[in-house]
Amino acid sequence: MKVIIRINGDVISAYIPKKDLEEPIISVEDEDLLGDSVLLRNGWRLALPHLPQDTRLPVTVEARRMCGRPDRGAHG
Repeated sequence: MKVIIRINGDVISAYIPKKDLEEPIISVEDEDLLGDSVLLRNGWRLALPHLPQDTRLPVTVEARRMCGRPDRGAHG
């Protein structure tokens, strides 16, 4: 799925247009890369391509949803 990684102030978030869902990224698997696996505030875990920390945001990437909270109450 397409995911837009963007920053608002000091918060990095993931926006999923297909779901009209935006959630802050609360943890990353590798502190040197924004990639591998990221955890969103709503409990979703996304697999992202490797992006260096100095990647200019916003950036659109192809992500894959990993095991996480069931899709309940999502917008869409």
